[in-house]
Order: sequence, then structure tokens, then C-alpha cells
Amino acid sequence: MLAPVAILVSAAAALTGCGGATATSASTALPSSASASSAPAAPAPTPTPTPTPTPTTKAYTNEELATVIEGLKDSQGRALTVIPAAQINQGMIVAKQAIKAAVITPSVCAALANSNAQIPEGATYAAGQSISVADHTVTVITAVSAKDPAQLAGQTKQSADALGQCSTFRMDISGQTVITQVRRLTEATHGDRSVGSLIIQTLPTGQKQTTLTVTGVKGNLGATAIKTGANVTADSAAELIPLVNAVLG
Repeated sequence: MLAPVAILVSAAAALTGCGGATATSASTALPSSASASSAPAAPAPTPTPTPTPTPTTKAYTNEELATVIEGLKDSQGRALTVIPAAQINQGMIVAKQAIKAAVITPSVCAALANSNAQIPEGATYAAGQSISVADHTVTVITAVSAKDPAQLAGQTKQSADALGQCSTFRMDISGQTVITQVRRLTEATHGDRSVGSLIIQTLPTGQKQTTLTVTGVKGNLGATAIKTGANVTADSAAELIPLVNAVLG
């Protein structure tokens, strides 16, 4: 009835800043010719430090991100298939419509669902997937690059705050109910920030669907790897971390 919102699109990034020191050099007055012989030698002028250059934020195109995704392989050595941009866009539309129509209890948990279904305005993105028929799982990796890291930083904070308050929440859609349990995981990637979560959804049929998510952020670049299936566990994080690291570099 409802695919886990996290599998549609999820991204995060950290806001990094750089401060540069400024300095001024004091001018030294030269002594007059009459007192030059008796006056002490004037100190050498204090050199002005070279300002630390402000690092520029690299802009990634959709094509560049897709090329990175295209070169990735899952834990079984299978190459990931790049998901067409039109399909990603359609997925986001479906997710937004589903979330808009849903009643989420407690209401604070709506922020968690919303943040996982949105891409910041002006951002570039790409995604790829690998499907395992043998164990009935899907692995998805998304890469998102924002023009302003603050966009993703705010979205990340909103999602992280909701994670701390939403260990269990309910989604009612068209008379059907999905119960979601969320457990935050501590995972380390090559990013400036890392976060993981294990989401277990109980569908109206009673069937359980588990989604494991690992996110790493580096500057204005975010990467999220997701594995979803009925029997996914937190141990699968070891499969997802290398994918995130490959995107972040």
C-alpha cells in the first residue's frame, strides 16, 4: 500500500564554516636626522599574515552524480542501476501526495516523513538501485548536492530532532493504518556527520517491512544508502557504509 518513505528520497548534509584571521600592521615612524644617531633602531614592520582562502563549494551536476552512482556495486558485486531522473521525480510527487493525505500521530513525527520525501530547491541528485531476488531486498543509494549546505543542514536537524521523539508513530491513510517503529543507529562514514536508522513498518495486512538507512554528509554533498526487505537487520549497515563512502570520496 505504501512504500517506506525513506526509500523514495533521503538526503542530509552538514553546514561547515571557515573563519579567517585578519590583521593590520602598525606603521613605524622614522626618527629625524638630528636624533637618528642616538635613537634606538626602529623595529621591523610586522608582516601581514596571508588571509586563509575561503574554500569554494563544488557544484555537482545530475550527470556527475549519476556517473558516481553508475560505478558502484552492492555487497554481492552487482552493479547498481541508475534510476532515471523522471522516475525519481515521480517518486517524490507520490511521496508528497501520500504524506499530505496521511494523518500522522504524534504530529511531530510528520517532520521525519516530510524531510525524507523532499529535495532542497535547486539541488542536484541521482540514485541507483540493486534488487536481490534471492533474499527479496532492494538496495538504494542516493546522492544529493545542495547549492547552500545550510539547506540540507536545516533539513537534517529537523529529521534528527524527529528521530529522537518518534520511536513509534502511526500513519492513517485512506482508512488504513501503518505502524512505524524507528530505532536510531550509530554508524560511522567518511562524512563530517553520520547517522543511521532502522525502520520497521507494520502494514495493514500485518506484514512487516524493514528499512535500514545509513547517511553520511560532507560539505554540501550528502549520500544515503538504504536496504529494505522483510528480513533486513541492523547488521546490514556494514553493506551500506561502503556505498556512502564511495559517493563522499
